[in-house]
Amino acid sequence: MDGNKKAVLEAKIKRTIQALEKNGMPAQYAPTKEDAVKAVGQLLTPGDVISCGGSVTLRESGVRELMLSGQYDFLDREQQPPEEVYLKTFGADVFLTSANAITEAGELYNVDGRGNRTAALIYGPKKVVVVAGVNKIVRDLDAAIYRVKDIAAPPNAMRQGKGTPCGQLGRCAGCGGGMTAGCAHEERMCCHYVVTAYQRTKRIYVVLVGEELGY
Repeated sequence: MDGNKKAVLEAKIKRTIQALEKNGMPAQYAPTKEDAVKAVGQLLTPGDVISCGGSVTLRESGVRELMLSGQYDFLDREQQPPEEVYLKTFGADVFLTSANAITEAGELYNVDGRGNRTAALIYGPKKVVVVAGVNKIVRDLDAAIYRVKDIAAPPNAMRQGKGTPCGQLGRCAGCGGGMTAGCAHEERMCCHYVVTAYQRTKRIYVVLVGEELGY
């Protein structure tokens, strides 16, 4: 990355972190994936009951490996009945997740299928740790909506073998429409839309990673 592009990215990261802080969500910057794992580790306590939403970011960053390290009581939906894990997660000490987008105004934008991830983000677990690559930073909510429909949903649907338009055609059926525009397919992934604009209690923590992670 040349000097000018690097300066622009650094300014964007700084602006986003300051906005998150202003909105009551403590945020920090981790230049690399290794730094991100260390940052997340500092937000956890050995013995914590932890869980997570479905996230390519957690896997790619190495955070999932930390969760599986044996230091924590991990409610893992890949090893236990998912529906049981979803309910137990509300009583967890820490819930880990990524975000579909983070605006430069310090808003978290998340779109969910079942709603278990967005539900735990909003309420339940004592602490929520959001890990996101710099590719998730967008200018505003309009850009966040576009990002999910045009950039994130198609490859994610293809990865999961979904029969939805985005999974089959590589684009959302609701591209060009509003936030909730989409298909009526039974496997639709974009069912619940949540914007976290402000946090009144110190519960959600954000780790921005200086690498592209996830969708």
